[in-house]
Amino acid sequence: MAFSSFCSTKIILLLFVMSAVPIAFIIAVERSTPSTHVYQIRSLGWVRECVKWDDLNRRFLASQMEGGAVGEIKVPDHYSSSSSGGVDILEEVTVVKYGGGMRNASLGMVVDEQRNRLLVAVADLLGNRHSWLAAYDLSSWNPLFLTQLGVPEDEKSLADDVAVDDEGNAYVTDAKASKIWKVSEDGKLLSVIRSPLFISKEWYKNLIALNGIVYHPDGFLLVVHTVTGNLYKVDVKTGEEVKMVKIVKGSLRFGDGMVLLSPNKLVVAGNSPTARLVESSDGWETAEVVGKFYGPIHRLATSATAKDGRVYISHLLGAPAGLGDPKKRHVLVEAVFS
Repeated sequence: MAFSSFCSTKIILLLFVMSAVPIAFIIAVERSTPSTHVYQIRSLGWVRECVKWDDLNRRFLASQMEGGAVGEIKVPDHYSSSSSGGVDILEEVTVVKYGGGMRNASLGMVVDEQRNRLLVAVADLLGNRHSWLAAYDLSSWNPLFLTQLGVPEDEKSLADDVAVDDEGNAYVTDAKASKIWKVSEDGKLLSVIRSPLFISKEWYKNLIALNGIVYHPDGFLLVVHTVTGNLYKVDVKTGEEVKMVKIVKGSLRFGDGMVLLSPNKLVVAGNSPTARLVESSDGWETAEVVGKFYGPIHRLATSATAKDGRVYISHLLGAPAGLGDPKKRHVLVEAVFS
C-alpha cells in the first residue's frame, strides 16, 4: 500500500537499519559463534512476522507473510537447549494456508492452550482494505472461524497482533488505525476499543501504531505503540478504560511483539535493542526497563516467545540457507538480558 502501508513502512525501517550497518559487519555477525542459544529454521519463505512456542505439542509455530500461511517447526526431544550457546537446525513445514495470494499475510499469533487453538491476525498488506482473525484447531488444523474485522468500506486497517483473555475473547491490534477489535470465543466481533491516547499528534508517529499485545491475568491488556514506544493498560474486566503506563526508566520505542513472563515481567521485542525486559511493581501503573538484549539487528526482531523458562526472539528476515539450497535460514535467538 505505498508509503502508508504497514509493509512498506517496515521495509523503509529495514532499509534504514541496513544502510547504517556495513555489509562486512553483517557477514561477520552471520558467521560468528552466537553467545546464546540459537534455533536455525530452514524455510521456503523470506519473511516470518511471528513465532510462538506451543508447549503442549513441543513445537514452534510461525506466521508466514506470504499468502497468510502458518508453519510448524517441530523440536526433537534431544534438542534440550541445555547449553548457554550453540545452534540447533530445525525444519519448517506449512500446516495451514489461508489463501488469497500474496496480498494476505499472517502476522501476530497467540497459542490458546486452554481451548486447543491458534489465533492468527491476517491482513491485506498492500491495500489495508481487509483484516481478519483466524482460528485453527491445534490438533487437526481444521479452521474454527474466520472473522472479518476490517472491510473496504471502513477506514484502512491492518490486524497486527492478538491476545486472548480467560473467557476466550480475543483482542486484535490495528497497527494502521490505532484501535483494538474484541472478538468472542466463537468468532463474533463484539466491540472496537478506541482512545485518544492511542493517537499521536505527529502524523508520522502513527505510521506503525498499536502493535504488540498481551493479556494480564488481573484482567487488563498491555499494548505497545511502535513508533512512540507508549505502553497502554486497557481494562477489559470492568470496562474498557485506557491508561498510559508511565515508563520511569528506559524506552520502548520501536517495540513490536511481546510476551508476558510473569505478572510483573514483560519482554518487548523490537530494534535497538533487539529486546527489552520490563518490570512493574505496582500493577503496571508504572514500569521500567531493567534489561536489554542486542541480537542480529540486521534481521529486524519482530516477536518474542517463552520456551522452558527461556526467551527467544524471532526476526522478520531470513537469509540464504546455502549455495544451491532453495531454502531460507531464519533464526530464533535466545535473549539473555543485562
